[in-house]
Amino acid sequence: MAEVESSVGADSDLAPTAPEVALLFEGGGMRAVHTAGVVETLIEAEIHAGLVAGISAGSTHLANYLSRDAVRARKSFVELAGDPNFGNWRSFARGKGLFNAEYIYEQTGLPDQVLPFDFHTFAASGTAARIGTFRCSDGETLFWTEDDAATMPELMKMVRSSSTMPVWMPPVLIDGEYYVDGALGHDGGVPLSAARDAGYEKFLVVLTQPEGFRKVPPRRLTPFYRSYFRRFPAVGEALLHRWALYNETLDEIDALEEAGQAVVFRPEQVKIRSYERKVDRLAEAYSLGREQARREVDLWREFCGL
Repeated sequence: MAEVESSVGADSDLAPTAPEVALLFEGGGMRAVHTAGVVETLIEAEIHAGLVAGISAGSTHLANYLSRDAVRARKSFVELAGDPNFGNWRSFARGKGLFNAEYIYEQTGLPDQVLPFDFHTFAASGTAARIGTFRCSDGETLFWTEDDAATMPELMKMVRSSSTMPVWMPPVLIDGEYYVDGALGHDGGVPLSAARDAGYEKFLVVLTQPEGFRKVPPRRLTPFYRSYFRRFPAVGEALLHRWALYNETLDEIDALEEAGQAVVFRPEQVKIRSYERKVDRLAEAYSLGREQARREVDLWREFCGL
């Protein structure tokens, strides 16, 4: 495996315990609440990968995992949905999105806000980071790294860019370019290529759909996507073809799992949709994910050589 080094000074107490393993977080909007229980369990079990990659909602889990903040991992996907600033149709009408992304990603993590973020621990981690995003102008898939995030505002802007669901949230402007959800990229939503490109051959994969799930083509939405994204046609085309890329990546992950190169968490019960915002339903889904993670953690530790 190619060695991956971070230019950020690593704290020896935060050094990866599983340096040969890449941890991959799928997105999925609020379905990723199941993953919050996984993050909590990983931190509790001291499973710290050599590289962690996240796309869309998975990038929020990446940030919380690297800051070693299990409580924030849960609150980001459960309690925050009850915040009056979280977003609704009124915020959507004002151009801020159905999910108020500026508030969720760029304000809540400030020291005096509802979910203060421990950027020092994030920056001191010896784990490499890959945050997947999609450039609107040309359809290029990009992966921001820990070296791109010199400050917390820069990091959270990147996480926001990765998590910006087209139509429902406005694109994010970074250095003169607009970006949207990394799930539109060439992996279709699971950042396998980022880990492979870094030289990794062992993968701990956290998905947000149950075993056997595959996407189908969005035929009825074709005219809408092409009309809505006239300014950024690459976005519309990516939305139309994402299903195939996603399914290809899942097929690859299945093959890696069969070959013993991957261990995969798939939520056993998925009762909520990506736009769920009822706190009681999110809390239930979190508990299901946490309970399942506790049952599977010994397998993860064995896979990671711990």
